[in-house]
Amino acid sequence: MIYLELLWSFIQIGLFSIGGGYAAIPLIQTQTVEIHNWLSMSEFTDLVTIAEMTPGPIAVNSATFVGIRIAGLPGAVIATIGVILPSIFIVSLLAYIYRKYKSAKGLDSILSCLRPAVVALIASAGIAMLITAVSTGEVMMYGISITSIVIFILAFFCLRKFKFNPILVMVACGIINLIVSFIF
Repeated sequence: MIYLELLWSFIQIGLFSIGGGYAAIPLIQTQTVEIHNWLSMSEFTDLVTIAEMTPGPIAVNSATFVGIRIAGLPGAVIATIGVILPSIFIVSLLAYIYRKYKSAKGLDSILSCLRPAVVALIASAGIAMLITAVSTGEVMMYGISITSIVIFILAFFCLRKFKFNPILVMVACGIINLIVSFIF
């Protein structure tokens, strides 16, 4: 039964995550945290962090992680198949349609209509993770983690102003947070 639940949940995620991995994050959150209670919100935030840092698509990495956590290796395989199966069918169908109708004028307007929805999905996931990140931590003021806010601002500044390597910034943020956790 758990295998069918994993398969169906990740088929839904794969089917409705139009726009790529970041657009899938709120769908993964809904399925794993809210509907099935497979993960807590804190575990989900860790999942997204690990899925972004490891090579491969975020949705596939997330499916593999959740599957292995819930039902071991067979669960990982089933969840991963579930998340990629809709893409295989949809991409094949869209490639056929695009090749057949690529000179049609309406195709450009259809594609441009999807962009705002994708941006909204990504923004929703980002805001949910930001709220979780700043509402957990050791140094708190009015329920907000001061450490998380300061690290976020420093990382944002280093990335935007000085164009530092994002991997080095992530490592530095982890080290800073680790040091602050030991001090406080």
